[in-house]
Amino acid sequence: MNGRCLLRYLWAAPVTIPAATLALLAHLTGSALMLRAGVLEASGGGLGWVLRRIYPPMSIAAITLGHVVLAQTPGDLETSRDHERVHVRQYERWGALFPALYLLAGLAALVRGAHPYHDNRFEVEARLLAPIPDQA
Repeated sequence: MNGRCLLRYLWAAPVTIPAATLALLAHLTGSALMLRAGVLEASGGGLGWVLRRIYPPMSIAAITLGHVVLAQTPGDLETSRDHERVHVRQYERWGALFPALYLLAGLAALVRGAHPYHDNRFEVEARLLAPIPDQA
């Protein structure tokens, strides 16, 4: 791992570390874990139940938190992998500031009368670079 790569991991670490802890806890409920291209992926088990209910307006198929991707099912993980990797790169760019920036972008979309998720600039970028087949 070169110095620049290490800095990207360190920059996102304040979000990655708690997310990795969550993924390890989810493993106790039957979630599968895999390290793929430097990203910890967790899917299935108790994560499905949590991601379906954590945000009542919509079910979350997959979510990226630093260098961790959590998904309801292995199929959701496979389908959204490229899209979620765009979010990993966004975390590498913005670090621990990214969650706040993401929420502010959703609020800005809402203020414009747009959808806070679908019109969030970070989601728009991810869909442009890596559309999810069911959402394309």
